[in-house]
Amino acid sequence: METNEQFNAEIQGILVQMMNWFHRFCMENDIRYYVIGGTMLGAARHQGFIPWDDDIDVGIPRKDYERLAALLSKRTDQRYVLETPHSDDRNFIYTCSKLYDTTTTLVEHARINIKRGIFIDIFPLDGAGNTLDESKKNFKKLDYLFRLYMTRVMAIDPQKNLYKRAVACAAHAIPNFIIDNNKLRLKIHDICKEHDFDKCKYGGNMLGAWRFREIMETRIMGTPTLYKFENIEVFGVEHYDEYLTHLYGDWRKLPPIEQQVTHHNFVECDLKTPFIGN
Repeated sequence: METNEQFNAEIQGILVQMMNWFHRFCMENDIRYYVIGGTMLGAARHQGFIPWDDDIDVGIPRKDYERLAALLSKRTDQRYVLETPHSDDRNFIYTCSKLYDTTTTLVEHARINIKRGIFIDIFPLDGAGNTLDESKKNFKKLDYLFRLYMTRVMAIDPQKNLYKRAVACAAHAIPNFIIDNNKLRLKIHDICKEHDFDKCKYGGNMLGAWRFREIMETRIMGTPTLYKFENIEVFGVEHYDEYLTHLYGDWRKLPPIEQQVTHHNFVECDLKTPFIGN
């Protein structure tokens, strides 16, 4: 019987193949990207995945992010497909884009479960402002809508306290004709792109899990820099120590053993069956 560690290693292997393809595609099309978040942490600390991790996060400055979507929409080879917040599928709930491996099946737990494949998260990098106060003000305008949207589309977590569960129930109870989830997602998208990443002193991943902590001086991202990642190379943040310290504090220290677990909640994962037509 396959252990969790062996299964996780298989997922990581598929993700490395995807990332190798993605890296070459970006190189061929002059698309600037960085691995970010836990993927950047893994590249710097482990020269690959954080051992218990099972995803890859990429950040792309908005202009290249939109050009990537346009280029991938024209491809006829459909092994890897990109789905964006503009997706017509009402089951697609994400505010970022996702690159899927169509030869696999993965079902993620949400208010309505999402059936796709193994994926790479692709986040736009946007400007926030030219001062810290301006950046906080602009982010706050976005953050309320982002939190409302995520509360509406995600499943209620039984481990949350009673107040948070009650808030989630109330958000779920508001019918879609009053708050249309697709329109709300696109409004969030439009607010994010109001400020150019390359023209602002502060910016970053406005849609990240760490919220305002992911906003920092844009110079920290710098020139995409090659890092070893498992058996391939990927582009990451130039000033990685500043970036990781800003995001995680003492990033060189491993978390307690009980925290060394994946944060994803998969209902089903089949690495050999295509999700399209399944």
